[in-house]
Amino acid sequence: MVIKIMLRQHIGTPAAPIVKIGKEVRKGQLIARPDGLGANIHSSVYGTVSGITDEAIIIDAPDEQPDEYVRIEPTGDILETIKEAGVVGAGGAGFPTYAKLKADLKDGVVIANAAECEPTLKHNITLLEKDPGTVIRGLKYAMKVTGAPRGIVAIKPKHTAAVKAAEEAVRGERNIEIKFLPDLYPSGDERVIVRELLGYELAPGELPIKAGAVICNVETLKNIARAVEQGRPVMTKDLTVGGRLKNAKTGRVFLDVPVGMPVSELIGECGGYVEPHGEIVAGGAFTGHHGSEDMPVTKTLGGVAVAMPFPNEKRKLGILGCECGAQQPRLKQIAEGMGAEVVAAVNCKRMEDIGGGRLRCNKPGVCPGQAESVLQLKKMGAEALLVGSCQH
Repeated sequence: MVIKIMLRQHIGTPAAPIVKIGKEVRKGQLIARPDGLGANIHSSVYGTVSGITDEAIIIDAPDEQPDEYVRIEPTGDILETIKEAGVVGAGGAGFPTYAKLKADLKDGVVIANAAECEPTLKHNITLLEKDPGTVIRGLKYAMKVTGAPRGIVAIKPKHTAAVKAAEEAVRGERNIEIKFLPDLYPSGDERVIVRELLGYELAPGELPIKAGAVICNVETLKNIARAVEQGRPVMTKDLTVGGRLKNAKTGRVFLDVPVGMPVSELIGECGGYVEPHGEIVAGGAFTGHHGSEDMPVTKTLGGVAVAMPFPNEKRKLGILGCECGAQQPRLKQIAEGMGAEVVAAVNCKRMEDIGGGRLRCNKPGVCPGQAESVLQLKKMGAEALLVGSCQH
């Protein structure tokens, strides 16, 4: 098997390789370091380095792999251990966790994000059902590092098995509680969590620390606990695979997939395609992007969905972008796949430019109604609409 480990799986600078072509590597071995903000990269397999590019380290690896791995060096410090292990936000953003936890929360709270609001994903909930203890221990380490006196597990009440498992795991923990999120998209957005659970409205661009909070995805917390307790670096990823696949039509969860494994391996594990099929979407249904069979699993990849073929659309399209759902570049990509001409484009009225061309919703999950935008698109010549807003 050929493993392709990307050098940029995080916010910040790409990691620089510290191995050479032809050298053997071991599972868990440090193979790249960042220069500045970023995260360490470790090999997910035993094998031989066969290529190094500006983007990735390629490793030829036997299919059969031992369970043993190289542990990170003991540091005696939780935050330093998290940094050495290469822990990043597993929910998709990839912000280096050691940097996020450099916060003084003596009057604040650490929140475990178990919302999993993308409708096609379910690996976070599966993790909480199967191994809630590891998640809660990771939460407690995050609380210890930040000095937070409180912890919260944020989850939707409909996930009854996961809620029950989490309640059992926090039984006897006086400073950790379960709190429920509304069943809406995007309830997993950090600003939605802060608004719904803490009653604080963050402005576009503001971070949860403004409200005295740090939010970590449950898989991130699992990785924290593993790093602290087992010296285990981040070298695997949990994800959901589904769509037009023979054995995964409603979604199949894979836990601890080696980072760098090609998506084609997972498609094969799911029995192959149901024909006809369309594009491969990397990520969730709302915020995912175009992918391919040969794309590698990364520390932030949450899902792989095989879609239906795009319908053929000859009408002139107007597109309505949304920060919570699909923004204009993704909608234009979909329109191109439909063979449609885009004649008009607007954004949801809640979207604000916070500088540098970055657009953010001023109240995620609360659609303002799009009647004005629809009329505007019609005036601009649109005969049909392609919409990416959170309430559609």
